[in-house]
Amino acid sequence: MRFHLQEKAFSKQVIFFPSQSLLLSVWLSKEKDILHRTQSVCCLHAALSLLSKMTVAVDELWDSQSVSPWWQQMRTACVQSENNGAALLSAYIGHSVTAQITDSIAEKKFSQITVGADTDPWEALSLDTEYWKLLLKQLEDCLILQTLLHSKVGKKRSQASSVQTEPPGRLSVKKLLEGGKGGIADSVAKWVFKQDLSPPFLRLGWKKEESEEGPPETGGIIVAEVEEDQTELETILELLHLAYQQFPCSLELGILHAHCCWEYVVQWNKYPEEAHFLTRSIDHLRCIDNAHVQHGIALMMWNTFIVKRLSAATYLMDKVGKAPKDRLCRRDVGMSDAAMTSFLGCCSDLLQILMEADVRSDEMQLPVLDTEDAWVSVEGQISLVELALEQKHIHYPLVEHHSVLCTILYGIMKFSMKSVKPLSLFDSKGKNAFFKDLTSIQLLPSGDVDPGLLTVRHQFLTKLLTAVVEAQCSSQKNRGSPEESVVLSVKDRDWPALAVDLAQHLQVNEDVVRRHYVCELYNYGLDHLGEEVNRSQGGAAMTSVPLGQQKEGSSRSCLTAFYAL
Repeated sequence: MRFHLQEKAFSKQVIFFPSQSLLLSVWLSKEKDILHRTQSVCCLHAALSLLSKMTVAVDELWDSQSVSPWWQQMRTACVQSENNGAALLSAYIGHSVTAQITDSIAEKKFSQITVGADTDPWEALSLDTEYWKLLLKQLEDCLILQTLLHSKVGKKRSQASSVQTEPPGRLSVKKLLEGGKGGIADSVAKWVFKQDLSPPFLRLGWKKEESEEGPPETGGIIVAEVEEDQTELETILELLHLAYQQFPCSLELGILHAHCCWEYVVQWNKYPEEAHFLTRSIDHLRCIDNAHVQHGIALMMWNTFIVKRLSAATYLMDKVGKAPKDRLCRRDVGMSDAAMTSFLGCCSDLLQILMEADVRSDEMQLPVLDTEDAWVSVEGQISLVELALEQKHIHYPLVEHHSVLCTILYGIMKFSMKSVKPLSLFDSKGKNAFFKDLTSIQLLPSGDVDPGLLTVRHQFLTKLLTAVVEAQCSSQKNRGSPEESVVLSVKDRDWPALAVDLAQHLQVNEDVVRRHYVCELYNYGLDHLGEEVNRSQGGAAMTSVPLGQQKEGSSRSCLTAFYAL
């Protein structure tokens, strides 16, 4: 057959290259059949060996100073194929046949090699062998990554799966090479979002032995509830671990958290009612170890997705003078009142993370963004992490100024406060500085505060603490009831401590704020909490107030006793 084909080969470009292309096309398109028929591997090996031994196919076309076009065509087909299993098998076969030809030519040419001779066919074929090795590594990586991205955790639907998301596409080496340095992490982040995996779950992939200690949480779904789910979980962790091994640079944990953080906030921006998405984005942001990356991602989140909605929420709440109704929230901010409450809490968390990252970055070096050897030729747009590292440093006092506002707004919405205009708590300089570029220098309030403004601030803080105590009291009465989950929302953070912190920033006497809180605890019958807080303050808060008055007196009489001190 071989000699018959050679005799009929009127043009080397007409038969042999198209023959190889047709053979590979059929092979790559029949991936499922091939994987179930091991004999097909032997058939392809025999066919390629036969074609490659023909002088017209290899010897005459091959330039001793370059890579063989015959094998390059085959590698190109494998690089472009989205059927990575079939492509990997064909690459192994191509590598094997190339090795055979290398050995054969080396034996034939060995007697002709002289000292000081130029590059000969054996050396050029060795270059082909190196290209095969590179392609094999790329295809192995691509196959593992594609297997991971098409895997699912459990049968229960996550909150993320309830929204419309694109199904995972099939990967190819070409797509990964053209996807930019952040393309691999971005594809995994999309998969993480689809499965709604929690940040601790991702860390388990780095240390698989930790998964044996107990069933990890996956976005609120405990997949160990069913034995079948437990098996699926172990499979996912194994695939995740393999992906980390194949891509130690591209899927470095901090980089992966950065991409997951961005993916969640992008999806939240599309579906602002899904407050869980923004919360999860903040969770991933916290897990970014490098302060420079964390700072850049947080600042990009603020500028791209947060500041516009926060501005709308602020002016709406200032206009109505209370926690706005659901209809107004949807009209002005684009989300329900419940979603806006969660949003304001996330804004407060985001700014706090941004300030902490700014401080930590002064003592931390910039990260070195390496790339795996097999993927150094990747091309495409700048990666998310590289973009984050280009961000300017923030003006810390301006971020702190916004953080105070976010805490105030969150408190108003969380406890449905009335008769409160948040912007009235700031002077003209403070109001003008809001929602400006966080990296710019702005005039901020300084020095003595107008007594009238201090009075307004004091009134707000006492209202806030009264609302906190009311929520605590309700949680005691409704313990175990369906309303408990709503009322206990006060426990999402230490509101009394936040109120004291606000007092410091608003230049209100902190001791007065503490005393009001203790007094309200007694007035609402939460004696054990009042005594606990009083002991933590060394008894100073209630030193001059008789115990009977603490337990029986009204809030107003108790405060009167305090202020008389």
